[in-house]
Amino acid sequence: MTAVLLSLYACLALALSNAAPDHSHPKGEDPPDAKPDRCKGIEFDAITPDEKGNTFFFKGDHLWKGFSGPAELSNSIFKELDDYHHLGHVDAAFRMHHQDDLNVHDHIYFFLDDKIFSYYNYTLEQGYPVEIQQEFPGVPSHLDAAVECPKGECITDSVLFFKGNEIYSFDIKTKSVKKKVWAHLPNCTSAFRWLEHYYCFHGYNFTRFHPVSGDVTGTYPKDARNYFMRCGEGFGHGGGARKQRCSEVKLNAITIDDKGRSYAFQDAMYMRLDTHRDGSHHFPISRLWKEISVVVDAVFNYGDNMYIIQGDQVYIYKSAAHYTLIEGYPKPLKEELGIDGPVDAAFLCPNQHIVNVIQGQKMYDIDLAATPRAVKMERPIPFPEIDAGFCDADGVKVFIGPEYYSYQSPMILAMGKIKPAPQTISREKFGCEE
Repeated sequence: MTAVLLSLYACLALALSNAAPDHSHPKGEDPPDAKPDRCKGIEFDAITPDEKGNTFFFKGDHLWKGFSGPAELSNSIFKELDDYHHLGHVDAAFRMHHQDDLNVHDHIYFFLDDKIFSYYNYTLEQGYPVEIQQEFPGVPSHLDAAVECPKGECITDSVLFFKGNEIYSFDIKTKSVKKKVWAHLPNCTSAFRWLEHYYCFHGYNFTRFHPVSGDVTGTYPKDARNYFMRCGEGFGHGGGARKQRCSEVKLNAITIDDKGRSYAFQDAMYMRLDTHRDGSHHFPISRLWKEISVVVDAVFNYGDNMYIIQGDQVYIYKSAAHYTLIEGYPKPLKEELGIDGPVDAAFLCPNQHIVNVIQGQKMYDIDLAATPRAVKMERPIPFPEIDAGFCDADGVKVFIGPEYYSYQSPMILAMGKIKPAPQTISREKFGCEE
């Protein structure tokens, strides 16, 4: 009897051992040799674009290239990181913006403990790694996050370094540091600049913040899986809305400011055009120009001011680090430019002070240097109606639906009897689908 019981116990123990779950790693986590899955909710160590606009997300000794696809080992692309560190953990990373020094512009900087690694074209620059203090005096080691902040978005070309709720704003040109405390912002484990917006990542969430003041506007935090990666069913920005086809594009206005930032306006949204290497995306106009919440009729820049025309009103914004409405505006268009609204388009050619305003089939020249401002000349144009107009070093472009017509100057536009061949709005420039 005893032998039989012992045999039964042995069989039961064997069965239980074969059926028991493996508790060698915590419940709900992947085995140690498994690739991390960012769609399960990951707190990233660092996020940075490269010089081509590809975005890298880092976690432990793995990274993801772009907003979709599986993880791969970091040292498969940035080989030397593992040679020096052996831990495979990047504290912070950013892409340098410093066009005055092409030896460092567009290089990727990685921070590991108290060292910096500088890469260009996935190759470690000669002489690196170096101590953080050697390159960024006044910036502490063992950072949490870092992000570039170009002049025009910050007051000067800068880098923001994060450690806890302390932020070190580093002026690239003067190498001076200003320390700030943004206690209202979550502790950022990574930071990312994307299409002139700034994001603090914490846990699997993110919070958008102002790079100068640290202010947070809007409802945050938000789940990063809905915006910065493609995670399939249950996730997606805007409920998986269809991307606009190029044949459906109809611009309301387009302009470029004195800092080279170009914008296209469509309905209540805008898109930054000169940052296409980082991808394209539409944002609410009120995000940059908070007083504007509906469709604009025309936009143009004069000096460091941006003029936004809506109906019979004009808003004038200073385009310093960020757009700020000048006190006393909006004002009636008649009072500011000597013309009644609404208008169809307005544009100013480089280094000129004559703004060309289009209403229906007429173009009015208004001298912005004159006081008071008034219509200087009235001329017909060969279009019954246009959607938007724009002038740069290549000449004038007149937009009608998804097509545009190019002219060498406003005078040739007015004198032209035969329309040039239309050109189509492209996917590369406007981020639409063919």
